[in-house]
Amino acid sequence: MDTPEERNPVRKFVSVFQYSRVAIRIVWETSASLTLVMACATLLSGVLPAAIASVGGLFVDAVADAIRLQGAEAELARNDVIFYVLVEAGLVVLMTGAQKLSTVCQSILRVLLGNKINVMILEKALTLELAHFEDAEYYDKLVRARREASSRPLSLVIKTFDLSRDVIALITIGIWLFQFSPYAVLLLAIAGIPAFVAEAKFSGEAFRIHRRRSAERRMQIYLEMVLTREDGVKEVKLLQLGKLFLKRYTDIFRGIYKEDRSLVIRRGLWGYLLGLLASAAFYFAYGWVGFAAVAGAITIGQMTMYIAQFRLGQNAVTNSLTAVNGMYEDNLYLSNLTEYLEHKVPEHTGLHTAGPDPADGIRFENVSFYYPGSEVAALQGIDLHIRPGESLAIVGENGSGKTTLIKLLTRLYAPSQGRILFQGLDLKAWKIDALRAKIGVIFQDFARYQLQVGENIGIGDVTELDERPLIEEAASKGMADEFVKDLPKAYDTQLGTWFKDGKELSGGQWQKIALSRAFMRSKADVLILDEPTAAIDARAEAEIFAHFRDLTAQRISIIISHRFSTVRMADHIIVLEQAHIQEQGSHQELLAEGGQYATLFNLQAQGYQ
Repeated sequence: MDTPEERNPVRKFVSVFQYSRVAIRIVWETSASLTLVMACATLLSGVLPAAIASVGGLFVDAVADAIRLQGAEAELARNDVIFYVLVEAGLVVLMTGAQKLSTVCQSILRVLLGNKINVMILEKALTLELAHFEDAEYYDKLVRARREASSRPLSLVIKTFDLSRDVIALITIGIWLFQFSPYAVLLLAIAGIPAFVAEAKFSGEAFRIHRRRSAERRMQIYLEMVLTREDGVKEVKLLQLGKLFLKRYTDIFRGIYKEDRSLVIRRGLWGYLLGLLASAAFYFAYGWVGFAAVAGAITIGQMTMYIAQFRLGQNAVTNSLTAVNGMYEDNLYLSNLTEYLEHKVPEHTGLHTAGPDPADGIRFENVSFYYPGSEVAALQGIDLHIRPGESLAIVGENGSGKTTLIKLLTRLYAPSQGRILFQGLDLKAWKIDALRAKIGVIFQDFARYQLQVGENIGIGDVTELDERPLIEEAASKGMADEFVKDLPKAYDTQLGTWFKDGKELSGGQWQKIALSRAFMRSKADVLILDEPTAAIDARAEAEIFAHFRDLTAQRISIIISHRFSTVRMADHIIVLEQAHIQEQGSHQELLAEGGQYATLFNLQAQGYQ
């Protein structure tokens, strides 16, 4: 449905300047000197065409005089011919230089601005919460901002300059044409309006179509990724999914193409038909000026000048209306960027960097949590106390809330009800960076960074990224040193297959890299491992947790695991079921109760008999 601005021509015209200030500010901040040079060059490009046409008219009259006159007067006329040729040539050289200078400035600014906008988008992304990335609607905003708005500020500024240039040119041309007839000025003004109205309509329609397609284009990008990346191609081949996904990709394209084709055809047809009206106006003026010269009202040189001025004026009208339409479209697209950058992210960080009672550990007090848009609790009424030096194991079926509990503890989400305290201080009062520096966590779906081995481990504590001894110590604790030493360049080996000489690891090796990354958090008060040994054999798992117990002797350790050989080593165990804590206690206490834990333990134990 059209907005009031799209239905009202006056409001629509005013709206083209809505984001001009924002765009000019961004471009100015990118390079003030280039912006000034481009503005001056654009101004010259607006003034000079009319001046060149005027000199051309004087040249024609001088040639006519040189032919008609005799003797000394003819000699003076010939000198005038040479003078006007040199003047016009100089003006053309100046105009060409100004246009080329403007083009060079635009090219350089386009590169600088593209980087600046992307940096602004990424900086904003760093302030977003996890919920924003899991919200499809908001993620579409991010995609639209990145895809469509990186070059729009420069485009809007260029069109603003172009509009200024054309307005200056029209004022100059209008002064000349007014000397011929005021009606010529009126004819010039109204000739391009029909094409402008049609183009404005199609610009708005094109924007709304592109905005509506964000989800479809994201699906295309996803399908491309699945079909071309190494982490998806194995299943694509084995399950013969290639043709299915390719068909979905092409079906999306066909739908987009059909709509685009209709828009392009209608836009082109109306542009052609209404452009004929502008041509008809020009040739009417062409004949008008010609008959005026035949009647002796104007000279041949003046006729030539007026025709050239009218042609330049008609082009200026068309260009200015096109610039206004382009500014309108740029404003529509730039609204995506502004909408994304100005999205208010609630400030959840506190001011405290330490709690009043470090011996109190972690407390969950009647904590409940609902994911955004869900009416089903992911966690309900959780009460839990974990003391320093104590190890906690969390077990439960998939979807019971195990990882959600960790997300709440690390402030990736805030509780919907209740509160969580760390060292006697509510998490809301903690400065987020200080809180997360005290927690080391490796999730089951840990990242496999396309970085060197040492960097993959070292980023567990970015403040120690260049400390090779600490990295090697962490690798030893995570059992990664056993295979790292056999890699081509040891800790300097590039991992992954995206870059030259990259080395791909097995699932178990990647998991040891991730564990080593967790062990880099030697200063952390809490260490959390979410399914840390799923791809590691039982013997390696036992050795790793021997290291783990030593490392966390005076710290809080939390383990999420389906392996009861790991779980039984914890001091305290909780069983999550349907968002609630169903059972809790030590391994022996829970076995004695004969509840859910005992059932799951015995089922797993039977598999080893």
